[in-house]
Amino acid sequence: MRLLTRIAPPLLALAFAACSSIDVNTHYDPAATQKLEGYRTYAWLPQPTGMDERVYNPIVGARVEQTVDRYLLARGYQKVETGDNPDFLIGWHGAIHNALKAETVDAYYGYPWGGPFTDPFYAGGAVTMPETYMREYEEGSLILDIVDPRSKQLVWRGTAQAELEANASAEQQQQKLDASVKELLERFPPKPK
Repeated sequence: MRLLTRIAPPLLALAFAACSSIDVNTHYDPAATQKLEGYRTYAWLPQPTGMDERVYNPIVGARVEQTVDRYLLARGYQKVETGDNPDFLIGWHGAIHNALKAETVDAYYGYPWGGPFTDPFYAGGAVTMPETYMREYEEGSLILDIVDPRSKQLVWRGTAQAELEANASAEQQQQKLDASVKELLERFPPKPK
């Protein structure tokens, strides 16, 4: 039973980590809210470049653009060429960085030492304190920018951040990208306050 009390907290910490969510934030120019509501056509800004080849490569770029296109088209937006006078331009950036997270696990989760129907303090049950574990992981960020094509000013920015799973399959990566894009673009255009 002592082995169970030693391995249960780290296993619970891993289980909670697997339930990670996507953090989404958006910022926009309040003066442009009415204009954003009238947008119907868009074109892509040139493919971004960066030092991290895990993010900035043709495969990732194509997947991001296809995912965004699919979501925008489903919402009634029409993709056009840059020379066809689009209502807005859209671009993306990404990053992967290491992060630390402290997770505290109470040793009383699960069954008591003497069985499921006994008091954990009875018959010599040990009293243990909650334990805190530091966990290092990789976090990915996706930034979508909406730019006014006439003024060349940024009018809306959405940022999604999520924990990246080690050894995730291409299908799992696409599901995370789909969820991130969906959550971001559900907030576009912003609702007037």
